[in-house]
Amino acid sequence: MSFVGFDEVGARSPSGAAILEGFSLEVREGEAMALIGPSGSGKTTALKLVNALRLPSAGAVRVAGRATTEWDPIALRRGTGYVIQEVGLFPHMTVVENVALGPTLAGWEDARVDARCEEMLELVGLPRPAYGLRYPHELSGGQRQRVGVARALAADPPLVLLDEPFGALDPVTRWALQGEFRALQQRLRKTALFVTHDLREATRVADRVAVVDRGRVVVCLGAAEVAASDLPVLRALKEASGL
Repeated sequence: MSFVGFDEVGARSPSGAAILEGFSLEVREGEAMALIGPSGSGKTTALKLVNALRLPSAGAVRVAGRATTEWDPIALRRGTGYVIQEVGLFPHMTVVENVALGPTLAGWEDARVDARCEEMLELVGLPRPAYGLRYPHELSGGQRQRVGVARALAADPPLVLLDEPFGALDPVTRWALQGEFRALQQRLRKTALFVTHDLREATRVADRVAVVDRGRVVVCLGAAEVAASDLPVLRALKEASGL
């Protein structure tokens, strides 16, 4: 069953230049889909269309069977976790306060918020007794990314969007977090759309990989099929990613 759908979607910059044109893709419920392609290909724009930070200039973007233009944008965003490269944690809030933000805004009772924060911090390897009262500046880059993932999942959204979340980390930390994210996604069965420029990362974190070029999806394959593919666009990505 499709949870996110792009139907011949177009998107334009403020100057009118085409960013996406004829962009079509289906993301199944519970699936992790990686979007990969060169800078400027439209990957981040596609993410922003999913939670209505942008609206399409043509076609339709659907979430849970409804066009994003039919959703109340606040309700749509509250049902969507969002993780970005720079994390975006509030520096004046402790770790637990950052993680509690989504459930609190959703109107959860205090006891439920408290239990959820404890659960999520344990899941990402930052137990509350040791890390809950720390501030973002007291954490390493990898730990801040873990908090960002915990915050995105805390309100139990069915959908998670990730925009190069591990791109600024050192290779060892990045490799570890890729594995941790994949295990967490499979355990919780969240639908996830993951933007990356690294094919090695795409095949580690996703069920399927969609290659985006010049505003279109040019190929979409299962992660296991990527290694066997001899398509020119994938050969170039393999070389760039050292595969």
